[in-house]
Amino acid sequence: MDHHAVTASLSPEVKHRLQRRSNRAGLWHLGLYLLTLIALSIAIAMRVPLWPLLILPQGILLVFLFTLSHECTHKTPFRSAWLNDAIGHLVSVPIALPFTWFRYFHLAHHKWTNHPDKDPELDGKPRPNSWPSLLIHLSGWPYWRSMADVLVRNAFGRIGAPYLPARRHRAMRIEARVLLVLYALAAASLLYTPVLFWLWLLPVLIGQPVLRLYLLAEHGLCPPVANMLENSRTTFTNRIVRFLAWNMPYHAEHHSFPNVPFHQLPALHHWTQAHLKSTSEGYSAFTSDYVRTLGR
Repeated sequence: MDHHAVTASLSPEVKHRLQRRSNRAGLWHLGLYLLTLIALSIAIAMRVPLWPLLILPQGILLVFLFTLSHECTHKTPFRSAWLNDAIGHLVSVPIALPFTWFRYFHLAHHKWTNHPDKDPELDGKPRPNSWPSLLIHLSGWPYWRSMADVLVRNAFGRIGAPYLPARRHRAMRIEARVLLVLYALAAASLLYTPVLFWLWLLPVLIGQPVLRLYLLAEHGLCPPVANMLENSRTTFTNRIVRFLAWNMPYHAEHHSFPNVPFHQLPALHHWTQAHLKSTSEGYSAFTSDYVRTLGR
């Protein structure tokens, strides 16, 4: 069965239950996430013993805000629409991801998942297929360069991608200009104090390879077909990774039924598990499989 057949087989009662959003579930998850991030930030700022070792986990928490921003584009983490928009905008700031622009970019990705020419995540280019290209990809350099280009283009009104609706161009221009001002102020602050360097800039640079490797597993080595249970990967992993990624390791499930919020994805997995075509037993297993394809 493909994803259409699986979702069609669900009863209306099951579909309604799976799509039920919850402010309580979303805020509880977000609260635990932010408490951990704040505790690490305080420890780094106070320079507790061995504080440099905390920069990597700090960076991982910061870059994995991407997964919450991603969820907010679907308006699923919280029941209240304004919460999804507000949180989506806020958590996108540390990772230089313009949220309004990203919503339409990501919807196009869902429409053309893994299509070599139409999926904007691929942008007509293959995924890393050699050791040099993989290392460059994992460094995060292509991401930072791309986001800088998007911000500058949007700020000056050069918004041309066909999946970006004209009615939202003004919002994208304002968003990009606000973000550029914030980053300019952050850069200026480094002349007076290095606090943002240690709490934000260095951590997001160090944490980026972890996010890139995680994201590579979502569709890497999956065929360019229409079936979401095949063109997207579910990765079986531990609770810590699922917490960091807001249950997005259930990625085939997410692509099959995007209206299902993060806290219901394990329940959706019950209905899809027999039909999954692309899975990995953890990110180490996926990485081993991926590196074996390099140079072929």
